[in-house]
Amino acid sequence: MGPVALAVSVGLLAGAGAIILRWLIRAVQWAFFNQGGRLPGLLGFPESLRDIHMLLAPAVGMVIVSVMVRRWAPEVKGHGVPEVQYAVRMKGGRIRPRVAAVKAIASAVSIGSGGSVGREGPIVQIGSALGSTVGQMGGLGPNQTRVMVACGAAGAIGATFNAPIAGVLFALEVILGSFAARSFGLVVISSVTATALSQAVLGREPAFRLLQPFFLISEWEFLLYLVLGIFLGILAIVYIQSVYWFEDSFDRWNRSPTLKAVVGGLAVGALGFFGSRHIFGVGNEAVELALGGTLTAGFMLFLVLLKILATSITLGAGGSGGVFAPALFIGSMAGGAFGQVANGLFPAWTAPPGAYALVGMAALFAGAAHAPITGILILFEMTDNYQIILPLMFSVVVSYLIASRVFADSIYSFKLRRRGALTAPRAEVSVLDIVLVEDAMSVEFDSVGPDLSLEELARVARSHRTRSWPVVDVDDTLLGIVTETDLEPAIISGESADLKVRDVMTASVLTCKPDDTLRDAFRRFTERDVPVIPVIEAEENPQLVGVLRRHEMLWAYKELHDEHEKLLERVGGITTSPRVEMVRLEFQVPPSSPSLENRRVRDLAISPGSLIVLVRRGNRAFVPRGDSRIEPGDVLVFQTTPERQNELRSWLEGR
Repeated sequence: MGPVALAVSVGLLAGAGAIILRWLIRAVQWAFFNQGGRLPGLLGFPESLRDIHMLLAPAVGMVIVSVMVRRWAPEVKGHGVPEVQYAVRMKGGRIRPRVAAVKAIASAVSIGSGGSVGREGPIVQIGSALGSTVGQMGGLGPNQTRVMVACGAAGAIGATFNAPIAGVLFALEVILGSFAARSFGLVVISSVTATALSQAVLGREPAFRLLQPFFLISEWEFLLYLVLGIFLGILAIVYIQSVYWFEDSFDRWNRSPTLKAVVGGLAVGALGFFGSRHIFGVGNEAVELALGGTLTAGFMLFLVLLKILATSITLGAGGSGGVFAPALFIGSMAGGAFGQVANGLFPAWTAPPGAYALVGMAALFAGAAHAPITGILILFEMTDNYQIILPLMFSVVVSYLIASRVFADSIYSFKLRRRGALTAPRAEVSVLDIVLVEDAMSVEFDSVGPDLSLEELARVARSHRTRSWPVVDVDDTLLGIVTETDLEPAIISGESADLKVRDVMTASVLTCKPDDTLRDAFRRFTERDVPVIPVIEAEENPQLVGVLRRHEMLWAYKELHDEHEKLLERVGGITTSPRVEMVRLEFQVPPSSPSLENRRVRDLAISPGSLIVLVRRGNRAFVPRGDSRIEPGDVLVFQTTPERQNELRSWLEGR
């Protein structure tokens, strides 16, 4: 089959997966809440306790999910999107076919039983698993399989939210992290195909129904939307950190997964039973109430707190579901509350509170996911309201800038960073990608001034083995480079007495900067086949700080590569085979840590089966050698096996 036929096939499968997931969620909701609501009465419970099933339903659902995840597919636990990103970056897009089926059932049970998660993560993982399966069955290579994964994700988002454009951008911006032209066409085909199938079965209505279109009432409102963007950017950070704090807390709790599921489920049930039932499941009904402006500001802020807690606990205790729908819920409530206050203070020139709820949905998601383009378009497609696009774009970008500046990781990439998957795909990573020019350049070199005569330069050449010289002024600013090739014609012609270095030097010079990678430098060496490249401080400050010689660069690469392989061989149980799943953990050395500070790597009593594979120091990253010393503030990247990660975590907690 050709690429277009494969993209269409993936789109059809993703669309069917989105439809089936909706049906499954409705079936589970009916079983837990409609039928479950009759059970207390049949058992003779008093009228005041007839809703007790709402307290218990999330716990029952999470226990079922916990058993399914442990028995059939551990990778379906959690959001879904980071797992797809990990497969794209580290596994060549390979996802086990069973993931689609297990994720569909587990997520339907999580959401349908009241777990505070959404459909986006599950359907992305389902669609991506289907796309990966098509790619593997078609015998595609890693790059083509990654594109099929993106096709599945785009089709899944498009079909689930009736938003084909947003599906494309989500796949490119979040899953692939690239807008490469070779991927774009196939992803579009898949998204359109899936959405068309979904519309044929489920209808063409937008995901959220608006009672009225929203407009920008006055240009003064941009000041309010600026404040709203800042507010939601900060709230997005709170949301991210809450999700991972609860996940870490449950991971550190040394109890059985079943007990964690029971405790987490009961906590979510209590939040819904004693707080508000709106937090159960996806919560679209409450979002529409916020868009309609029928909720009070105080109640909406209360729901913001409840939803953040409920979502964090659901995911931390082992639930399976997405973080996108909760982000929309939290954003709509926070934006709606802001709009209520703004409308009360400035009724003459502010839009209804629902407008701020609508903008808040996109702004909170963009801040949490670091995906502003997707945030803008998905809300436009989900509400079919274009008139509010300018303030929507404004608040979204402000929220994204605030969140990304204060907290570098998105709600998706935070998990990837912990697993060491924020670099290029495994097949493309080498020492060339992580060693800097600064680590291989020479700071001892000969340079010449532009007014040096060629006869003097010839005497220098006869007394030194150097064959090229950077030309610098009195401030060490690079002016050019002169080589033996430039010198020889003048000497042969007898004109060397009348010429100076500036007359024969090459002014257009290939240069590197200290923070360039060796791969960048290698490309420059191959451009002109030169033996030496001057290293300058920066483009705007061309002060010479070193030289990079080709033979020394290759030697440094080989030495570091060999050192890395020795370290790998030294630690039992570690392998670089792509068939073995590895776990990567990051640890920042605290200001005072006697067991790590200024210690050599080879002297660290690291837990068996673990290895430091990378050290980040400021804006540098390097593969540690045995005699490399650890400094305060260094970020150590550890690699270990899944079976030994808890042992490594315990070792790190004692530092």
